[in-house]
Formats: sequence, structure tokens, C-alpha cells
Amino acid sequence: MYHSFFQSLFKLSFVLLAVGCREPFEIKVTSSVNLVVVDGGITNLPEKQVIKLSRSTGDSLTGIPISQAISSATVELVIDSVNVVPFQQIADGFYQLPERFQGIVGHRYQLRFKLEDGTQYASTVETMQPVPLIEKIYDRFNPQSISTDQTGTFVAANDLFLNTNDPANVRNFYRWDWILWERQEICHSCTNGMYYVYDAKGNLVEDCIPEPRTPGAYYETYYWDYRCRMRCWDVFSSYSIDLFADTYTNGGPLTGRRVAQIPFYQSTPALVEIRQSSLTQGAYRYYKLLADQTQNTGGLADTPPSPSIGNVRNITNEKEQVIGYFTVSALSKVRHWLDRANNTGAAIGLFYAINRRNPRVEEASPIQGRPPLAICIPSENRTPIKPEGWRD
Repeated sequence: MYHSFFQSLFKLSFVLLAVGCREPFEIKVTSSVNLVVVDGGITNLPEKQVIKLSRSTGDSLTGIPISQAISSATVELVIDSVNVVPFQQIADGFYQLPERFQGIVGHRYQLRFKLEDGTQYASTVETMQPVPLIEKIYDRFNPQSISTDQTGTFVAANDLFLNTNDPANVRNFYRWDWILWERQEICHSCTNGMYYVYDAKGNLVEDCIPEPRTPGAYYETYYWDYRCRMRCWDVFSSYSIDLFADTYTNGGPLTGRRVAQIPFYQSTPALVEIRQSSLTQGAYRYYKLLADQTQNTGGLADTPPSPSIGNVRNITNEKEQVIGYFTVSALSKVRHWLDRANNTGAAIGLFYAINRRNPRVEEASPIQGRPPLAICIPSENRTPIKPEGWRD
């Protein structure tokens, strides 16, 4: 599963927070800026190793950042300055190493890529550092876990904590991320229309068909929502950068370290994967600066952060600014069943958190097949495949 390092770095209102973990980090640009953005890295686990390449430009009128995928690039991984492994493009801007590829602790890796116009880029050489195992994960309900703004408003969440042992006599830098699976009951929404499995001619559509309207008449926007035909899970990712340097704890245990705040989306159980990554010192410095620029701002009215320059360079033009950091990290991960049995109060509502409105399920009808059930369409943020560790 591709996991972006530039997702949801601002603390928004609880609704935007819930949606925020789907949105890419927006870099401050002007209409004249054209920045290559590198997002991703490799790990030592048997999982998809994906790099995302994009270009961030400013709208000519507003200066608002626009992200455009960089496709048809030649991307490769150099191992120990000798072996070269090519990436394959799997979608616009997304490049993946062979399925069985895994990094190895102690080996050195470099990312290189060439754009269609011949421009070549390369990262610094990064050595994969070891990471200790996660010894224990536990959670605690916190009715005032997440601060949403400067007005003193908080959102309830389950705080997750871990225990691990930091190796002695070596500098270690850590990052923690999480992935959350929540059961979703609504699989499709229609605006000013209705969901059909087949159209009037009997063709399979599995989509919304707009309702005809009288020309010139005024109509308010309305929605119909449709329950899932099969089991379906929404997938959320971390919305903050959580880092740690063992400067004052070298060789000691890390006990009760809070590594996740999972919003109280719904009262039903969920599954959380905690990921503990090793970082190089350069990667730690980069993400520390990024966190300081984004997470420690006073609010949404603040001036957006300036771009942070990472470890990728234009080979022939060192003056070009390239955003992002090619990371090489060993990972320890544990999946934790979040039963929410001790949660109190009202949940946000998963559908409401994502869509900023309550669901409006199409009413029962004497017409055969209405309302239909909708399919769970796989995407980066949704899956019909039961996650490993799900308990039913």
C-alpha cells in the first residue's frame, strides 16, 4: 500500500481533520514557480515500494498550488553503487519496484530518474538503518485528544501508545505513522440523480444517472446515498509527522510513547497498523523542519510554509529546487484491534467526517430493485478486501 509522507499536516476543524488525511500537503508556491516533488521511499518489508513524482505549480491567477503527476519518467534504484533495479509506472506519477523487492539493513540506496525532456535527477545515497521491534501496543480513550483550533475545542479519540527498546551506543532517529481501516456502510453517493446497476437499455453502469429537469426551472441540489452490496473498508493514514531522536534516552526503553490519535469516527471496532521507522539523520532533519513549518503554525490564517528542500537534486542544474525526501527506512509494524468498548459519548460519524453531511439513503420503493445496493470500488482509500487482522 502506498503511503504518502505529505498527507494532512495541518490541524483543521474536526470535519476537515477527518477529511484531511486524504489530502496532499500543499506547498507554498507562486504562479511563476514550477517544482518537482518526490514523495516516498523504500522499506525492508514485503510491501509495495512506491515513489510518487509530481510537479507543483501555481495557478496563474490565484497562485494556489496545483499538483500535476509526472508520467513517463525513467525511474531506477541504485543499490550499493553497483546494482540497478528499475521502477515500473503503475499509474500517472506512481512508480513501483518489483513485487518481491525488500531493502536490507546496512545497504546503500540511491534514487535516480529521468523525465521525458531528458532532465535527470538523483538523490543522495541513503543507508538503511536498523529499527527495534515494537514490544507492545495499547490504547486509551481520550474525550479531549485532538485540538481542532485555537478556541479550545477538542475531538474525542483513542490514543495509542507503544513500548520499544532503543539500542545503546548508536544514534537513532524514529518516525511513527499509522494506517486505519474503518468499516464503511455507504458505498456510493449521487448528486441530483439516482444510482443504477443497469441503465434503461440493460447496460451495466453501476453509477449515478442524472434525473431529467425542466429547462429554466430552479432546483436545489439534493443527494441520495446507497448502502454497500459487499463488505467495504475506508483506509485512512496519519495526518501528522511524529518524530523522535534518542539524544537523551540512548540505550533505554521507550515506554508509553503516544504514537497515534485515532478520531472517534464510529462506535464499531476498527483496525490500526502502527509503523515504527528508522530514519537517517538527514531524513530526520528534513521532516523535523517540515513538521515545524506545518504543525506548529498558529492556524489556518497563518502564512503557508515555504517549501523544504530534500535530498534530491537536478544533476545538471543544482539551483533547481526539488521538494521531498527519498527515504530508506527499516520498519517494525504491529496491527492493533481497536474495539472502542470503553469509548463514551457520541461518535463523529464516519460518513459525516468524510462528506461533511449525514447520509440520506434512498427511500424504499415499490419499484423492483429500488433502492439498489452499490459496489465497493477499490481505490487508494477504499478496499473490499478484508484487512489482515480484521476480527469478523
